[in-house]
This record gives sequence, structure tokens and C-alpha cells, in this order.
Amino acid sequence: LTDGVIAGVGAVLVFLPQICLLFLFIGLLEDCGYMARAAWMMDRLMSVMGLSGRSFLPLMSSFACAVPGIMATRVIENRRDRFVTILIAPLMSCSARLPVYVLMIGTFIPDQMLLGGLLPLRALVLFLMSILGLVVAVPLAFVLRRTAFRGESSGFLLELPDYRVPALRVVLLRVWESGWSFVSRAGTLIFAASVLVWAAGSFPVRSPERYELAARLEALAADNAVMDGAVPGETERTVEELEGRLRQLNAEQLEGSLLGMAGRAVEPIFRPLGWDWRIGVGVLASFPAREVVIATLGTIYSLGGDVDEGDEGLRGALRAAVWPDGRPVYTIPADRAM
Repeated sequence: LTDGVIAGVGAVLVFLPQICLLFLFIGLLEDCGYMARAAWMMDRLMSVMGLSGRSFLPLMSSFACAVPGIMATRVIENRRDRFVTILIAPLMSCSARLPVYVLMIGTFIPDQMLLGGLLPLRALVLFLMSILGLVVAVPLAFVLRRTAFRGESSGFLLELPDYRVPALRVVLLRVWESGWSFVSRAGTLIFAASVLVWAAGSFPVRSPERYELAARLEALAADNAVMDGAVPGETERTVEELEGRLRQLNAEQLEGSLLGMAGRAVEPIFRPLGWDWRIGVGVLASFPAREVVIATLGTIYSLGGDVDEGDEGLRGALRAAVWPDGRPVYTIPADRAM
């Protein structure tokens, strides 16, 4: 219940504040009359891709999160333009990808300075990775509009409203409607995917011992809090050993679970990208949220699911990961593909 349902609800609610904040600023820009002018100014540039200026707002929103970006495509009247925009919106580098970028760049890109110490190499790579999706989206949209979604683009007619002070009541009502639409539509899918991924990673149960260890560690933590840091009968070393054993059991559970089996099954598909089954498991687990990749890799490498993108233990494990023949798993091309 705690790890499956409650975590699934949390996976939905964690997106809600940023989505409401995004729609708040979009509502302010729309109600003051600026957004219509921005779409009009971008129409000529978007026409290079075969789209109209109405696709500008959904694509811009996708840099925060692809879900509200796809939801915003409802304003596009032309069916072909709408479908092409939906297909390229996930290519925009949303905020959920940033932790993955930081992990990979911090692990494999050297900390060097370029241009006489003016430009950090890691910052340059992060910028290039952030715009890579946009660079791919432009030719992809161009090809789609001339192949699978061939057809004349409808004329871009737009009435430009006068500039005015936004009406707070109208803006807040739009935020409420957009937030509720996310929870009732996209939220149900994210919740279902989160529960499904949890179940796939938890069954079949390989070692009931890990539940006993987890309960024992919780009891020790409670006793430690009561005794002001002095754990009676248990040394700090024993606690660390229990935590290490629990991390090892969690890694074995994930490897032998349905999710681990699925990762091994799709490994031949991902092999041309240079990915092993561990990366495959991380990719499968990231369907509800992309940043879950980091926690999944931390669990697989017996480091625990509470690691973040700056964890040196995880970075060291990625550098040390090798194929059976001794070749490193995480090469530069494999990292870029990931």
C-alpha cells in the first residue's frame, strides 16, 4: 500500500505544483494579450517546420513538462499540425531530464575550462544536450508534414487583442481547470503506470529477509531517536552492515523481478545503443517519470534508491560497470543515447 498506491499518488501530485505554476504564467500572458502576439511573431519561423504559430505555445510549455505541452495542443485547429506537434513535444528537454543530464555529465565529462577559462566544458555539454531535442524536432516535423501528415496547412488567422491588465479571477479559473484536467486525465495514467512499475519490480518476492531487515532498521532508528543518538545494544557499524545487506537484497530483488526480467528481455533491442539490461530496467521504470532512472540505477548497483545525481558512489559504479568481456558499459555514445 505504501510503496505502490501512496507512491503512485505522490508521483501524480509531485507534478501538480509545477504544472499549476506553468499554467498560471501562461494564463497571465494570454490574458494580457502577449501570447497571441508571440504566436503571430513565431508563425514565420514555425512555417519552416510545416507548422503554424499555434504550435509555439505547446512546444514552449514542453520545456517545463511534456504533459501540459501535449494538453495545450488542443488550441491547434488543423488536425495534421496538432498530431505533428504532439509527436515532437516529448523531444523538448523538460525539467525531469536535468538530473539525468547532470549525473551523466558529472560522471563522464571532465571538469575542464574552455576559451581560456571562460567556458566550463560541462556547462557547454549541458547546454548542447538541452537543445538537442529541439535540433532533432525541426527536421522531424519537416519530414512528418511532408510524408505521414502530408497536406496543406491551414492559414494562420489570429485576432490580436489589446494589451490589458490580466483578470486574476479568469487566470485562476484557467489554472484550476488545467490542473483538474491534468489530475483526471494524465494523472490517472501516471498513477496506473507507477503502480504497475512498482508491482513489476516487487514480484515475485525473492527474499522475505529484506522486509525483516527494513523493520529492524526502522526499530533501531526509533530507539536511536528516543535515546538521543545512543543506539542501545547495536553499534553504528552494525547498523551500516544491516543497511548494506538491505541494499544488496533490494538489488537482487529488482534483478530477479518481472521488471528485471523485462530488462533482460529488451537488452537485445537496446544493445545497438550500447545499453545493458540495467539501463533497460531504468528506462522501463522511467515511464511514469524520467528522473526515476537515477533511483532505479542506485537500487540496481546496491546503493539504495535514495541516491541523487550528485552521489559519488553512483558515479563510481557507472564508471566501473563493464560488459562480460571487460568493455565499459557507459561509453560516450551510450551516454548520449541514454
